[in-house]
Amino acid sequence: MISDTIAAISTAVGEAGIAVIRVSGPQSIMEVDQLFRGKQSLVDADSHTVHYGYIIDPDSGEKMEEVLVTIMRAPRSFTTEDVVEISSHGGVVSVRRLMELLLQQQIRIAEPGEFTKRAFLNGRIDLSQAEGVIDLIRSKSDKAFSVALRQVEGKLSRQIKPLQQILIEMVAHIEVNIDYPEHDVESVTSDFIKQKSLEVMNGIDELLRTANEGKILREGITTAIVGRPNVGKSSLLNTLAQDNRAIVTDIPGTTRDVIEEFVTINNIPLKLLDTAGIRETIDVVEKIGVERSRTAVNDADLILLVLNHNEALHEDEIQLLEQIKDRQVIIIVNKMDLYRQLDLVKLEEYFPKESIVTMSVKDQKGIDKLEEAISNLFFGGKLESADLTYVSNVRHIALLKQAKRSLQDAYQASDDMIPIDLIQIDVRLAWEQLGEIIGDSAPDSLIDQIFSQFCLGK
Repeated sequence: MISDTIAAISTAVGEAGIAVIRVSGPQSIMEVDQLFRGKQSLVDADSHTVHYGYIIDPDSGEKMEEVLVTIMRAPRSFTTEDVVEISSHGGVVSVRRLMELLLQQQIRIAEPGEFTKRAFLNGRIDLSQAEGVIDLIRSKSDKAFSVALRQVEGKLSRQIKPLQQILIEMVAHIEVNIDYPEHDVESVTSDFIKQKSLEVMNGIDELLRTANEGKILREGITTAIVGRPNVGKSSLLNTLAQDNRAIVTDIPGTTRDVIEEFVTINNIPLKLLDTAGIRETIDVVEKIGVERSRTAVNDADLILLVLNHNEALHEDEIQLLEQIKDRQVIIIVNKMDLYRQLDLVKLEEYFPKESIVTMSVKDQKGIDKLEEAISNLFFGGKLESADLTYVSNVRHIALLKQAKRSLQDAYQASDDMIPIDLIQIDVRLAWEQLGEIIGDSAPDSLIDQIFSQFCLGK
């Protein structure tokens, strides 16, 4: 049972209209009441009510801050404990003074993610829902936000639990067969195991079907913009980001380092990397930038290779085309407003026509074609139905694949007439692996690691 009371700032630190401090635990209402002066005692207040007043220094009686205090009594709160939220004027000094007073009471500062962790430990949410909370906060597109929200609502859990139930039935069936062999025959048990294993594996396959898209929505596509100097890489970054993020000049070699920027295209988050122009150079600083560009190419999920419509293919570009021919690539032929010297036929020897986009970044032409090409490359032109469960968390994807392998082992063992007490090990393992997704069988170390990624006030 959790017996201590915690507090943390739940809003961003800095100047703002308001700041919110959250307090949770069995003593939260009583401890805050000792600092609060209003028309009514907080101890006597009804749940889910808001009270105007002041926070005072209990030693001097001095008014420290004008506040609104919200009371939420257990179990009707996020943590299922008594929760108090103090809304004050936003500002570093104001919030610091309030936190100092609270920590002088029988209250300690919360650990990262401890409010959500308490909601999990108290049974209000499962582990996958808790992870959905942090995905919700970190969402970089409307679609990613919607996916995370459905996870917070428990949609993934509701699909995992029926699969677990099938596995429990399998284990029970096997145990009955082991304990009372006269009431069953080996062939019937074998058929039952194979049938149920297939049923669960099909359910897992359905969840994994959009795992790649889900991972992209959650983490974004690492996209390297590469090419020779002065082909328009930085201009393209600025256009996609709708901001002058990178310096643009007519001088080759202006970009010396990798510049990062997050953008969203057709609900697909991209982590854009504007790289130094790739060319042979004796400039020491530029040479470092070129090496970083080559590293970015190797690490990227998507490569946008920018070529100049007004120049023939350079030897550096031909080498780069050879290097990336087996990767996810979109060729951007920029500066279409200038006379063509680029051999498009030769270019199509390396990449098909549908991978080549012609545009003029300067005139803002062809941007829609690039956005369409990215959507087609990763989502076949459109995202799946809004009702579909996207498994976006790498941990969840790995555990689903492990559970499927365990069931494949159980199926094969049953086919090979392996003793069913050995088959039961694989079935139980699959149940545990699915349970680790929602927290039924997750070790404490994993739980601590997950919640350590949260901010203090969440």
